[in-house]
Amino acid sequence: MREFALPALYEVPADANLSDLVRTNAARTPGLAVVARKTAAGDWQDVSAADFLAEVEAAARGLIAAGLRPGDRIGLMSRTRYEWTLLDFAIWTAGGVTVPVYETSSAEQIHWILGDSGAVACVVETAEHAAAVESVRGRVPLLRQVWRIDGGSGPEGDGRGAVAELTAAGAEVSDATLEEHRSAAGADSPATLVYTSGTTGRPKGCVLTHGHFLAECGNAVEQLRPLFRSGDSSILLFLPLAHVFGRLVEIAAMVAPMKLGHVSDVKNLTGDLAAFKPTLLLGVPRVFEKVYNSARAKAGADGKGKIFDKAAHTAIAYSRALDTGGPAFGLRLRHGLFDKLVYAKLRAVLGGRATHAISGGAPLGERLGHFYRGIGFTVLEGYGLTETAAAITVNPVQRPKIGTVGQPLPGCTIRIADDGEVLVRGGNVFEEYWGNEDATAAALDGEWLRTGDLGSLDEDGYLSITGRKKEILVTAAGKNVAPAVMEDRIRAHALVAECMVVGDARPFVAALITLDEEFLARWAEEHGKQGRTAAELADDSELRAAVQLAVDDGNAQVSRAESVRKFRILPGQFTEESGHLTPSLKLKRGAVAKDFAEEIEALYER
Repeated sequence: MREFALPALYEVPADANLSDLVRTNAARTPGLAVVARKTAAGDWQDVSAADFLAEVEAAARGLIAAGLRPGDRIGLMSRTRYEWTLLDFAIWTAGGVTVPVYETSSAEQIHWILGDSGAVACVVETAEHAAAVESVRGRVPLLRQVWRIDGGSGPEGDGRGAVAELTAAGAEVSDATLEEHRSAAGADSPATLVYTSGTTGRPKGCVLTHGHFLAECGNAVEQLRPLFRSGDSSILLFLPLAHVFGRLVEIAAMVAPMKLGHVSDVKNLTGDLAAFKPTLLLGVPRVFEKVYNSARAKAGADGKGKIFDKAAHTAIAYSRALDTGGPAFGLRLRHGLFDKLVYAKLRAVLGGRATHAISGGAPLGERLGHFYRGIGFTVLEGYGLTETAAAITVNPVQRPKIGTVGQPLPGCTIRIADDGEVLVRGGNVFEEYWGNEDATAAALDGEWLRTGDLGSLDEDGYLSITGRKKEILVTAAGKNVAPAVMEDRIRAHALVAECMVVGDARPFVAALITLDEEFLARWAEEHGKQGRTAAELADDSELRAAVQLAVDDGNAQVSRAESVRKFRILPGQFTEESGHLTPSLKLKRGAVAKDFAEEIEALYER
């Protein structure tokens, strides 16, 4: 199939904007808990729709009192927390445009985003963030004011948080003035400039309107309504809100409406899941890989490794059987036994109430997808870009096809071009990059967005992604290789942190591999090599044999010509700080290839 579309389930009024959501919720269900905020004591405190509206409007009045005009851009630099969502909706209620800045951004990145967007103000979280903004303030001429969530304005702070400061400042702003600002934006007005993290070059400011997000989240909620039940469903957000996927969660929760919680630090994610007990999770494959690998490692340490592996095999077989006529009696019996012994404990780790998750950002892998569905926790894969306001496809609740990224969202169309590139259109697809006509022209072909991804549609309109168009390697023998297939499978192994496949114009395919520090420590202890680092173990025969198993697993998915013949274990990590990962954890292939040129050459030495 070359093209597939689904009709829209949600229409966006021309005069609608995102601030309508908090007002509508407060009017229809004033007592409904739409947010829960974590207190200093560590428990969760519900915030009703009426109270959330009051806090949003109070902060919006403060922004207006500070001189914000409709259409002005305001930077927002913080970890995922309650105040992020509060201030996002306050900016929209004041008529402004939010410009997210990753809290890990360098001073130069902050300078580029605030300067390019023409931001007139910025809200930051910490004193360190405030100092970073202050260091570039002289080169951002339009920036007038900086507020700090933890402690007030400026690097030193004045003892008050940004929300309290804005609330006090806006006390005299009238209802009429607030409404004038709030209603200034329509569906076609910019709501946010999301700067794509980009694997090459400067980030581009993707202009997303109120209508883009309303079309995206309105249709997604309607399509997935069994997971977005008002008054019953809840979601715990631990993705960065500077990323468009995080914004989808925030806004969809208000569209439903359903209870939204925020987690700033994922180090205690298991404890937060247990306390919050969400009914739905949204995450990236690495999260679900970590849960699986941690559970398997713990079972092994407790002497129950064989039981876990049999349970995993049963879960995968059970899920596969659901697609081929249903599991036989013996399989159902084994599945029921392992549900009591293993699966229930895994579901408890995920909070105990969640039956589904939505995953995006990278392929989850068919095997892991079947494993999770087999334990009673279905991970629905989706696909999208910043330019599509997050998702453009998602697997339906009742008819998921594991191994695909699902069907188009209602109101969206997928087309496969002659060269295999995925083209998309719909009410959530952007129309321009901020002040960058050349980049806009390169991305859009009339009403179609060129995604840069290669894929195919099956007979039911389910999309499968096979790789990035620009990342295709062509070996010396002329074989085209899509590295993502191998990389994702190898990276799913517990010991592997990152993998980059190489081989362009080379005689064979090879790989650079970094090791997961947590699992390396466990492996080293189990093999009598405690305290030894990746650098010290890079040439260890036992470790190489363990990594070879991951490579073999990846090779089993591709032809011999595409398989990894050699690999090199690197001593350190690919990180955002090292310049090898984007803030959304995508590999910067050019930077890795440049910095590890000697290691790549060594792979091809005779």
